[in-house]
Amino acid sequence: METKNTKAYGTSAAEAPLQSMDIKRRVATPHDVEIEILFCGVCHSDLHTARNEWHGTVYPCVPGHEIVGKIVSVGGHVNKFKVGDVVGVGCIVDSCRDCQYCKEGLEQFCEPGMTGTYNSPDKHLANTPTFGGYSERIVVDENYVLRIPGNLDLAATAPLLCAGITTYSPLKHWNVGPGKKVGVVGIGGLGHMGIKIAKAMGAHVVAFTTSQSKFDEAQRLGADEVVLSKDPEQMKKFRGQLHFILDAVSAEHDINAYLNLLRVDGSLALVGAPELPLPVAAFSVIMGRKSFAGSMIGGIAETQEMLDFCGEHNITADIEMINIDQINDAYERLLKGDVKYRFVIEMASLKG
Repeated sequence: METKNTKAYGTSAAEAPLQSMDIKRRVATPHDVEIEILFCGVCHSDLHTARNEWHGTVYPCVPGHEIVGKIVSVGGHVNKFKVGDVVGVGCIVDSCRDCQYCKEGLEQFCEPGMTGTYNSPDKHLANTPTFGGYSERIVVDENYVLRIPGNLDLAATAPLLCAGITTYSPLKHWNVGPGKKVGVVGIGGLGHMGIKIAKAMGAHVVAFTTSQSKFDEAQRLGADEVVLSKDPEQMKKFRGQLHFILDAVSAEHDINAYLNLLRVDGSLALVGAPELPLPVAAFSVIMGRKSFAGSMIGGIAETQEMLDFCGEHNITADIEMINIDQINDAYERLLKGDVKYRFVIEMASLKG
């Protein structure tokens, strides 16, 4: 297959810093669009993958799956997009399209396995992993490309492609809306989006944080109430009160303390990914017929639905813009939680 050299930023080993490199992208096939990348969000998954913390990284690795850009060319059979369209690419760039879950629009649960935007086997280029958005451009099948609402700031929209759908999907699945009291645990890249989206859905939002300093922030983001989770008295006030909890914490924490806050038939969905298992006490779920669940991004149609919802409610991420040569420092700050609330790379800086 014909390829074209593309400038990117990536790493060649787990312990190596990210640096400038050239990668090969396929030339657009009849159903592909070629996208000049304008902005790319920085997700904690990027760091985990670059440093092989999930033990499956193929090198060289170019992370990035929160992509916003402009179409610069289209294949001959493309009918959904045209040159000049502003579009997004999230965590999925292909799937089998034939299994029961692909047919249901749940491509994230594709039975043979979805093709991730980076670090997946490339269907087109043999013995090559897919390369992500820390690059000048990307070529993607039109069926996995998303339209960006025209009223949203493009840089602040980039994190919606992962952080936005990761929180929107469970909130929608568990029917969050008016009359529902919803907890959001953790006010970071995911949690801050969870607060905004749950509030826009009409729920009464209760934010939980370990830091008193985040109270004003949580209210600014839309929380109706804020709870210091380290204070047993504040936690006790919400015992048996919540219909749903979105748990966006990636560190070890006491899941039972939150399960106790659910009403009868309430559900807690974990979207953070703690490294170690979280012990669940049997009576935390037996008493009250409660559910402890998980959720992972969303399918293509649901991701478009999320973008349209955010366009309608003028929701974007709170971001800090960086140049590509600041990415290694950004990773170190990410580890310390030193960002409000998502880094976004201005990809024009790659050309400099």
